[in-house]
Amino acid sequence: MTRSQSGLAVHWHEGRAVAPEATLIRAVSLVLKRSVDIAFSLAGLVFLSPLFLVIALCIRWTDKGPVLFRQERLGRDGKVFALLKFRSMYADRCDSAGIAQATANDNRITRIGAFLRRASLDELPQLLNVLAGEMSLVGPRPHVPGMLAAGMDYEELMPHYAFRRSMRPGLTGWAQCQGLRGPTSDQIKALRRIGHDFAYVQNFSLWLDAKIIWKTFGEVWRSATDRSDRAGRRDG
Repeated sequence: MTRSQSGLAVHWHEGRAVAPEATLIRAVSLVLKRSVDIAFSLAGLVFLSPLFLVIALCIRWTDKGPVLFRQERLGRDGKVFALLKFRSMYADRCDSAGIAQATANDNRITRIGAFLRRASLDELPQLLNVLAGEMSLVGPRPHVPGMLAAGMDYEELMPHYAFRRSMRPGLTGWAQCQGLRGPTSDQIKALRRIGHDFAYVQNFSLWLDAKIIWKTFGEVWRSATDRSDRAGRRDG
């Protein structure tokens, strides 16, 4: 059986997602993918260091507490690692477990935190996770242990959910560049996200990674400008 997720085919056999064939091309591509991760994460950390400093000062000025927020996430093969983000919530209201997802008008989020989230700037410290080999630039987004979707554990909601963890998690992925971002309170959207993750694992290529990164920039830009336009219309 074959199903499409935004143009990428997902192949199933007897109710299971089919593991990608271990070809030489895929093996070489995975090695090159890691090389790209190291080069671009290192370059990004150096190039963006002035922006990191400005963001850190703004966070400290808004609310005293740590600049970085650490949260346990599940990486490749289910290995737990500490994902890094710029802290976007008040220090005494942060949810280290990550099960209580942020919602619209969440009173835990600081003013600078709302901007960082809207522009996806809070995710930038994950370049350190990429450099350390815990993440990749592109891959399924890492979930917290016991992540809920529509009130259900993902493991219960989606059979063979662990298939998405056969590759390193990413800063962005096929689901995110298709606009499937934000809280997972809707069961259908949650299942679509996982389906997109399965599609990425099966169809991985360096060209697909480049396409995802390009589309992600466009999606982030549209999200930021759409919200700015809506705010402007309310103010007017």
